Amino acid sequence: MGTPEFAVGPLKALLDAGYDIPAVVTVPDKPKGRGLQMAQSDVKKFALERGNIDILQPEKLRDENFLSRLKSYNADLFIVVAFRMLPEVVWKMPKMGTFNLHASLLPKFRGAAPINWAIIQREKETGVATFFIDDKIDTGCILLQEKCPIEERETVETLHDKLMEMGSSLVVKTVQELEKGTITPQPQDASSLTETNSAAPKLNKTNCRIDWSRTAEECDALVRGLSPFPAALATMETGSGETVEMKIFATELSDKKAGKVIFTDKSIFVPCSDKMLEITSLQPAGKKRMGAKDFINGHKNLIDDENIRFF
Repeated sequence: MGTPEFAVGPLKALLDAGYDIPAVVTVPDKPKGRGLQMAQSDVKKFALERGNIDILQPEKLRDENFLSRLKSYNADLFIVVAFRMLPEVVWKMPKMGTFNLHASLLPKFRGAAPINWAIIQREKETGVATFFIDDKIDTGCILLQEKCPIEERETVETLHDKLMEMGSSLVVKTVQELEKGTITPQPQDASSLTETNSAAPKLNKTNCRIDWSRTAEECDALVRGLSPFPAALATMETGSGETVEMKIFATELSDKKAGKVIFTDKSIFVPCSDKMLEITSLQPAGKKRMGAKDFINGHKNLIDDENIRFF
């Protein structure tokens, strides 16, 4: 059961290991993009390419027809990767239970966006975990975990790919050890959780917006934790009052003390609470992603504007 690319890796690894996957459960097709064409989930696309896999796309997980079909597979295990919260009638169905792959070292970063928040909160390491699903979100007993360092300039794109590969192997290992009866599920110990590492809430336009009153390192971490998707958000206002909404994809830390916004012929420096942060890659609303130099080439008038601000 899964939706995004992160769920495709474990599915492929299980099939390559010889396990019988008769069906996948994924979200219904949805209209996407300017043309609003119906788009399939990454898991559905993979299942169609692979063939011989039933594809279930229920609107509601308590639907009687869906539950009846699910039960007909007589599955030993359900495996969940980046999917919806399951009702008890579903996760209690298989003989051996239902386990989930989560992209953090549980109980840290329970929630929808663990890879992003581990970077945003400037953690030094993260990892993947498998755990039995229970009636709460990401709280079930741990089966296996594996750690992964977070590099100094890590982005969610690079960390996602590393954790998908690790998670794929961990899912297969979990199935193998459950099959042999060599795993002892361990309750999660939440005693070490802090305010910053306990939750990984869903990303939205509010928590993706850069708060320039924070330190340069904090703003930079937010950018890296959201790059390339969904991307950090900012608004630039010129001295004449014109505003430009933009996505920020890449920044660099600088030694410049915080002051006014600086536009040179190839660089953009924005003040944070302590130092200036250099924007190196951005996308103005309605335009393509571009380097800072390309943006400035189209806005030469900003070089002499001393009243630009970002918020």
